[in-house]
Amino acid sequence: MEPAGEKAGEDDRVRVTPQMLKAHSGEFALDSILLLRLRGLGLVDLGCLGECLGLEWLDLSGNVLTQLGPLACLHQLAVLNLADNRLSGLEPLAACESLQRLNVAGNLLATPGQLQCLAGLPDLQDLRLRDPLARLSNPLCATPTYGTAVLKLLPRLKVIDGQRVNGRGSDFYQLCQDLDSSLGPSSPSPNVAPAATVHPWVDPGYWETWPSRSSSILEEACRQFQATLQECHDLDRQAQDLLGQAQCVLSSKDAPSSFVF
Repeated sequence: MEPAGEKAGEDDRVRVTPQMLKAHSGEFALDSILLLRLRGLGLVDLGCLGECLGLEWLDLSGNVLTQLGPLACLHQLAVLNLADNRLSGLEPLAACESLQRLNVAGNLLATPGQLQCLAGLPDLQDLRLRDPLARLSNPLCATPTYGTAVLKLLPRLKVIDGQRVNGRGSDFYQLCQDLDSSLGPSSPSPNVAPAATVHPWVDPGYWETWPSRSSSILEEACRQFQATLQECHDLDRQAQDLLGQAQCVLSSKDAPSSFVF
């Protein structure tokens, strides 16, 4: 027979308890928790999570959740990661009126209609249903036009699966949609219109900022940010080179001129 302490520990790994929440957040009062990461703990029951009334950021990815009932109490929640679970419905999230970003890649959502419960969320702008890098998806993503169906259902969305679908930058998304459609089995003779000119989201130099007042913490953060920014510039140059090479290869094979890079 297992000792009582070990049995209790096993229960804590599958059900959210006050002890678990305090241990992972460092807070003594559940309603004081603003940010919480409960990733990959084997959770099957959210338990008392609904008592974290001030929660704004929550990561529940990599568990085995099938129900989200307690989340209906989290009216301040803005960012929620539910990737890699076993969810076939999201109905309790209809009460999370502050939700802005939602990741449900790697679940069991089979049709766009299962997202109808999100239609009343006024601030929801970013929805992820598929994550190719992590090899996570949903059954509904098997349809090439799922993005269009989701956007029709949730017209307030600005980003789907990391791609801009509304506002500046959305032309690239439309081009990808056109390319997907043209390469599908139902469209053997593609006739894709060229994409409109895409402008940067921010003005030149926007990211090259420096703190206006001296602070070692701010300066170190800016140094790290500048290093990361330089890596992004390098990757962008490499990407442009690869795209140029691909365009030359396609041109040499008489590829359709409508495929604009």
